[in-house]
Amino acid sequence: MSNTNVQPESNKALDIGVVTLAVLIVATGIFAFTFLTDQQLGIRIGALVGGLVIGCGVAAFSPSGKRFIGFCRESYDELRRVVWPTRRETVNTTGLVMAFVVAVAFYLFVVDKFVEWGLYDGLLRLSF
Repeated sequence: MSNTNVQPESNKALDIGVVTLAVLIVATGIFAFTFLTDQQLGIRIGALVGGLVIGCGVAAFSPSGKRFIGFCRESYDELRRVVWPTRRETVNTTGLVMAFVVAVAFYLFVVDKFVEWGLYDGLLRLSF
């Protein structure tokens, strides 16, 4: 069984046209919300939400939208298969990471002090 997804050839011009139409519908909803300042807030929000819902609905029926919905479904299925760590494993791993961070910080502090001592105390005394 192959994991490769075979996508049928789609009409690119139709796909671009449908997605462009969806974007224009969403933009119209946003502009309606922006420019209908004289109307009640409920009407303005209705125009905004209506534009977003209709635009997303139109985009969902495009070939790109169908591929995106399929991708989202596959991602959700994959997420359900993830084995999440237990609380104990998470606490232990976090503790190890924090200990490593402190160790590296201490190491960098020592190296910085050594370089500071070498440059300021050693080299500056030789130059004067």
